[in-house]
Amino acid sequence: MSQEQLQASEGRLLGHVEKFDFDRGLGMIWSSGQEYLFHCAEILDGTRDIHIGASVSFVVAHRFGHIEASEIEKLPN
Repeated sequence: MSQEQLQASEGRLLGHVEKFDFDRGLGMIWSSGQEYLFHCAEILDGTRDIHIGASVSFVVAHRFGHIEASEIEKLPN
């Protein structure tokens, strides 16, 4: 099973980091024509830092009336 098939079977989306403001800890992930806001606390490896252009997998979370990226996993580029 490929990495993409595995991610999809677990209900995860694939995308890439489009924007990230280290000082605020906020960023945007682009996936399948849609942007998803995220906070650095959602990066699973605990680093709270991610590079623009990084490939990621994530789940969609509904919080406070917004759709956000959650459980963000960095993928090898």
